[in-house]
Parts: sequence; structure tokens; C-alpha cells
Amino acid sequence: MSQFDVTIIGSGPGGYVSAIRCAQLGFKTAIIEKYPSLGGTCLNVGCIPSKALLASSHHYEELQHFADHGIEVSGDVKINLEKMIARKQAVVDQTSGGVKYLMDKNKITVFEGVGSFEDATHVKVSKNDGSSEIIESKYIIIATGSKPSNLPFITLDKERVITSTEALKLTEVPKHLVIIGGGVIGIELGQVYMRLGAQVSVVEYMDRIVPGMDSSLSKELTKVLKKQGMKFYVSHKVQSVERSGDVITVKAENAKGETISLEGDYSLVSVGRRPYTAGLNADKAGVKISDRGMVEVNDHLQTNVSNIYAIGDVVRGAMLAHKAEEEGTMVAEILAGQKPHIDYNLIPGVVYTWPEVATVGKTEEQLKEEGVVYKSGSFPFKALGRARAGGDTDGFVKILADAKTDEVLGVHMIGARCADLIAEAVTAMEFRASAEDISRMSHAHPTFAEAVKEAALAATDNRALHV
Repeated sequence: MSQFDVTIIGSGPGGYVSAIRCAQLGFKTAIIEKYPSLGGTCLNVGCIPSKALLASSHHYEELQHFADHGIEVSGDVKINLEKMIARKQAVVDQTSGGVKYLMDKNKITVFEGVGSFEDATHVKVSKNDGSSEIIESKYIIIATGSKPSNLPFITLDKERVITSTEALKLTEVPKHLVIIGGGVIGIELGQVYMRLGAQVSVVEYMDRIVPGMDSSLSKELTKVLKKQGMKFYVSHKVQSVERSGDVITVKAENAKGETISLEGDYSLVSVGRRPYTAGLNADKAGVKISDRGMVEVNDHLQTNVSNIYAIGDVVRGAMLAHKAEEEGTMVAEILAGQKPHIDYNLIPGVVYTWPEVATVGKTEEQLKEEGVVYKSGSFPFKALGRARAGGDTDGFVKILADAKTDEVLGVHMIGARCADLIAEAVTAMEFRASAEDISRMSHAHPTFAEAVKEAALAATDNRALHV
């Protein structure tokens, strides 16, 4: 029987990063993955492939506007969807191979198969060839991730009524893609296929898209995507989804009781994700799982069984790859006797549309609900020289700061390169910077980052320089 100090079930961003950190700290480490490729949902059917398609479709869209820059392209510009999907897969394969390299480099033993508990210190690995083996481990980390959620009355045939997994490998561009759910995943994939020529309609139960973010971002993103051609039906509850041949009919009802009927050739069901613990046999180890399917943990991500921990999408909190990575690192360091911490308020959220959307800290809605007296400063991208030079003038940066102390409480932005710009806000807030601190830091000119400085100036004393 193989014996290890730490065994991790699941090789997603949380799992494989945790394995690497455990190995760095001197633990004999194993990782169990049921699929042939490492990297979990994020790498194989989530973050990486969706960004590859977003990049490819963005290049195609930009090509339509080359004439604005004095670049004339002769002949028809055509989409080769098969090649685009193949490139996406090549990116996934290369990245997965990179994870395998890191496992080998750090001398981490990889088991391919389904990991399930025999008891609190023994895990059974059920392999695809029908064989199995038991491994013993002092510590076990559950990192089994999540799966797409569904509504109880919707039948996912994975051909025309699909999840994000199938949307990443379509063989044709939909004529009309009806998306159920206006969250991050639905909006990103909707923009991919809208750029490629699909009509895209989004049906959202809440009163705005990306409802977890600051309302000003939802409003601006809606405005920009409408301008690009996307249609929205917010405050609509889906009643039924029916397929007849290649036609999908989605019926939804608004708050007034009025019903709409949308016909498309594909419907993407994107109503969130749920923790995945199927086949884990957590009860054999005595691990508690909540009614919502989440593994219950304390502030140290320790389950009710002292040597078993859980991280990532399978525990409470935002289902984000970088949150899982931080948790995986934290658990490894706790096991080594260190005292790491995570400030969950400073885990950024990003929507990788164009313009990009990024946020960290408190929203205005949260500050109002908590009774915090705050001040706000915003700066539009259209006032930036770099934005005008590149033609990316949509969006703004907004900084929220405490009215008394000037400490930055939240930063919310939509515009070009915001997925990268948000790191500046995270860094500043980690060191409890004030809006004035940011406003007094030199920002290179001309850059998109100048919008952060200007928003800080606006929040400090309403003294932005370029508006």
C-alpha cells in the first residue's frame, strides 16, 4: 500500500497548486484525478478554453474595424470554426501538459482514477480499466470542484440544449443562441458567438446581468453589449425549454405576469455551478456535507474530521480559480505549521468580455446596506489618451473610499485591460491604501492604468485632472 503525507483529490487550480506547495514544503504528496488530463474544469472546460475562444473571436471582430486604422483588407474574411476550436484545444493540451510537467518536477505522484474515501486516512483509487488500489495518507485535501447547475424542468440533451462544456466545442455558429442566465459564463460565451455572427438573447431572473457585481458595472456592460447587438430580458423567470427538431423554444415570464417566447437553434443553460462530491463517499470518513452539497469547513478550511481539509468550489465562497489556488496554498502552509491567511474581501472578480469587467472589495450596494459612510470617484476611459489612440473608449474606473479615513473600500472597473488593472487595486487595498495614496503614485503616460489614478483623485477631493 502506497503511503503519503498529503493526498489531494482533484487536480484543478486549487488541487494542483496545493500539491505543488505541499511538495515545496517537504511533504510526500499524491494527487488523484479521474480524467486523463490534469487541470480540472478551469483548464479543460472553463477558464482557459473560454479565454482562447474569446481571444480568437476578438481578433475576428477587430478585423472588421481595421479600416478605421487605415488598414485595408482585401477579399472576404471567413470564419473557420473547426480550426478555431482546434486551436482552443491545442491551448488546453499545452497547458495541461504544463501541469503534468510541474507534477513531475515536484515529484508528486499522480493517480488517474476516481478517488473515494475508505475511511479518514485511506483513499480508494478506482481506475478506468476497472482495477483499483488503496493509498494511505496522513492528510487529505478535497478539491473536487463543481459542475454546471440546471433548472429541474430543463432537459439537457447536450446537443441543442447545452451547458458551457458543450458551448466550447460547437461545430457550427448558432443562428440564434438563447442563453438562460446572465452571469459571467453566459455573458462571456454569448459574446464569443455574437462576434462570430450569432443572434444572442439573454434571459436573466434578476433585474440585471452579472448581479453579484456593483450595479454601475452591470448597467455599463448592458449598455455596451446592447450596442454590440446582444438582447436582454432581465427580471424574467424561465417557465419552459422545449426542443422540436433543431428549434429550441424558451418561454419566460416577467414580474407583471407577461410571457415571452424565444425561438433559437441552441439554448445555453448557464445558471451557475454546484459543488461536485459525487462518488467521494465522504460519509465513510465522517465528513459533513451541507444540504447544498458543500463540504463544511472552518476558517482554516478544515472539515469536522481533523486531518481532512477542503478547498475551492466545493466549499463556501466564490467559485473562482484564483480563490481555490489561494486556499490550496493556505492549507499546505497550515499543515506545515505556518500561519497564512486569506482576505476573502480582496479576491477579485473578472468578466472577460470586451470591454473587460473587474471588481474587488465592497460594492456601493453593500456599503449602503452596512451603513458605511463613503465617497466615490469615477473616471471615464474616453478621457484617456491611450484609450482614444487604441479605440477602446468604453467604460470607467470607480473607487469607493471611507468618508472619514479615505481608506479604499472597493474598486470597480469596466474597460480595456481591466482584468489586469484590478491587480493594482488588490495590492493597494491589501496594504490598506487611501485614495490619496493611489492618487500620489506616478502612473506611466499614456496607459489605461491612468484611469485608476484619476479615479483616486476624483475620490480624494473631486480633483480628477483630465475631465
